[in-house]
Amino acid sequence: MRLKTLPSEFQKALPILSKIKESGYEAYFVGGSVRDAILERPIHDVDIATSAYPEEIKKIFSRTVDVGIEHGTILVLEEDEEYEITTFRTEEAYVDYRRPSQVHFVRSLKEDLKRRDFTVNAFALNHTSEVIDLFGGLKDLEEKTLRAVGDAKERFNEDALRIMRGLRFMASLGFSIEEKTLAAMIDNTFLLERISVERIFIELDKLLMAPFWQKGLAQLVSSNVYQFLPELKNSKKQLEVMLNDLPFHFHFESSEQAWAYLLISLNTKTIKPFLKQWKTSNDFQKTVENLVTVYQIRLEREISRQDVYRFGKEIIKQVESLREAKGLSFNYDKIVEIDRQLTIHNKREILVNGSQLMALYQLEPGPKLGKLLSEIESQMVAGHLDNTEDAILSFVERRLAGE
Repeated sequence: MRLKTLPSEFQKALPILSKIKESGYEAYFVGGSVRDAILERPIHDVDIATSAYPEEIKKIFSRTVDVGIEHGTILVLEEDEEYEITTFRTEEAYVDYRRPSQVHFVRSLKEDLKRRDFTVNAFALNHTSEVIDLFGGLKDLEEKTLRAVGDAKERFNEDALRIMRGLRFMASLGFSIEEKTLAAMIDNTFLLERISVERIFIELDKLLMAPFWQKGLAQLVSSNVYQFLPELKNSKKQLEVMLNDLPFHFHFESSEQAWAYLLISLNTKTIKPFLKQWKTSNDFQKTVENLVTVYQIRLEREISRQDVYRFGKEIIKQVESLREAKGLSFNYDKIVEIDRQLTIHNKREILVNGSQLMALYQLEPGPKLGKLLSEIESQMVAGHLDNTEDAILSFVERRLAGE
């Protein structure tokens, strides 16, 4: 088949393909971007594969960076854009179920595409917009099926992360997994324990943020993949709660919201230790923890001025969207109104600081000064004190006089 319209991302990169072809080599757009072009989905990364070896690419282009030359990848800098160009290659046995022990550069496109994970990711697109489909990927796209290229067991044994990628593609595309491919995935789930947590997190995070996340998560549960993921062993019932408690049309607004709801469904009390097992950042852990805390607060009472000040309106609005999805009461307008009424949104906004109070009233650093600053902050949050120098100093003088 030939694409009726070549996406602008490919059009911009056509001169790269032309330069390589003019030098006597083959060059194609490959991978997921070709699949997305066929499906008329947004394109993210433009990957180029070529019969030219890395040193040959470096002779064709004047500005290059050796980003992964040992695996055949050269970064080409052209017209303020960056393009990763990878030589056709075959791979030796995988030593850790993730990386090949050795790669061999080849001149054959078919040999290169044979090592791809799924048929819908094994397309190539040439400079005339013709789709090259050597493994039945177009038929699988039409039937909305994920099928491994070649021997499914071999593909997952080579790279166990492909199990998570398959579930993620299922969630992002809404496809089903072909029977033999699914069986091979299930047979190799134990290999996920040998894959880095960081890589698994990326795939699970993308799954949760995908439009068909419930479909991907349901397959993750039914195929027992969850048993080999950090902190999720023996959590089938809780994951099913997560699947059943939100309507099918619900999409998470952020990764933090998705993971917060996962933790809520798991009824996990130790948020940070759980997320540390997933090697997440401190900022991510703090935001997720705040979302879970606000969710618990809302089960007991309405949101207060102090809550909006402490957690911020965006965190609380994400909790309200979860409540709305679950059919619980919600009130976005109230949150916006409270936020608008707040005198300050951060203590750094207070117009008088500790150093000024020390100078004006001969105060020493310590608990007394700390308590005074906390009182100023809490009075402002409560709406009892204006954020002006006169009002603050008058309040301080009254406090000091009352001691």
